[in-house]
Amino acid sequence: MVEAMIPKRVDAMTSFIVMDVLEEAQRMERGGTGVIHLEVGEPDFAVPECVSAAICRAVRDGQTHYTHSLGMIELREAIAEHYGRSYGVSVHPEQVVVTSGTSPAMLSIFSVLLEQGSEVIISDPHYACYPNFIRFLEGKVVTVPVYEDDGFQYRPDSIREKITGNTRAILVNSPNNPTGTVLSTERMETIGGLGPWTIADEIYHGLNYEGIEHTILEFTDHAFVLNGFSKAFAMTGLRLGYVVAPKSFVPALQKLQQNFFLAPNSVSQIAGIAALKEANDDLLRMKSIYNIRRRYMIDRLREIGFAIPVEPTGAFYVFANARHISADSYRLAFDILEKAHVGVTPGIDFGRGGEGFLRFSYANSMENITEGLNRLEVYVQVNKR
Repeated sequence: MVEAMIPKRVDAMTSFIVMDVLEEAQRMERGGTGVIHLEVGEPDFAVPECVSAAICRAVRDGQTHYTHSLGMIELREAIAEHYGRSYGVSVHPEQVVVTSGTSPAMLSIFSVLLEQGSEVIISDPHYACYPNFIRFLEGKVVTVPVYEDDGFQYRPDSIREKITGNTRAILVNSPNNPTGTVLSTERMETIGGLGPWTIADEIYHGLNYEGIEHTILEFTDHAFVLNGFSKAFAMTGLRLGYVVAPKSFVPALQKLQQNFFLAPNSVSQIAGIAALKEANDDLLRMKSIYNIRRRYMIDRLREIGFAIPVEPTGAFYVFANARHISADSYRLAFDILEKAHVGVTPGIDFGRGGEGFLRFSYANSMENITEGLNRLEVYVQVNKR
């Protein structure tokens, strides 16, 4: 038997621990155990009806062929109009690159920005996959700690201290995964003016429960925006994302599209047009339901004994301090799964700064959230230090 020779850049990748939790939960479910899923960041809603109808029409009408490598012009125009209408910023359709989900979009952005040794500043904790993208492209991850008593907000002075001649980009994720933090406009504006490119992961836009949302493009054009339809429109399986990029980078992004991805899914693009033009009422309905769940989960977790000093106001996550139970979040998460049959995500999945925390997702029904937290309360009572 020939031994598999895995390239170092792949072998060095870490697993996405939330998927490890999910897959173990699914194994338990196949054996007959009922698991409550509070680990996965996926909307529990069906796609809006207008999206479903657009998909059916597209297939029926034979709109199932290759599109322009940058995406359908109609969708790029709708995205540009969305940024103008929602944020008052001017985006030209030629700045928009439509992708097969936000992960390819992220890979493309890093590909056109990074060379060997290029540095990218990210928060700690952070979305689990950022470091793997950066390192795969031979970049260097530079972390800046953020703290729960500050609402996990980036501190611009801490970022400034980490900037060097090799710093290529600062990555901003607001609303944030895993913390639910919405970055203040003052801090966002300051970060946008620090010098390096800003990469703004805005995938959770549309899910901000207090105040007005802001895009990085309101404060600087020295930026890339990463966004898509998975979270706000509950379109995860349709794999539709996009990049808003400075025009000078679009030809390079287009070459990547042509060679690696060819073109985005045609039917999904038609669904995206329908979402932007017709699904606003659905978005507001889902957002209202998420907010009810958010308030319930925060209050209930505090009752159970978890520390949440600053309430999260975006996305659909609560990042709760669990150190009173265990400082080993990985072991704790799998113990909760085994004994309470509740899936939660260990904080260590999101970097060293997440150790001792657990991420809870309220992208599930109120019935399931209630049952899951009731089970968790019993677990905590039995396992108090």
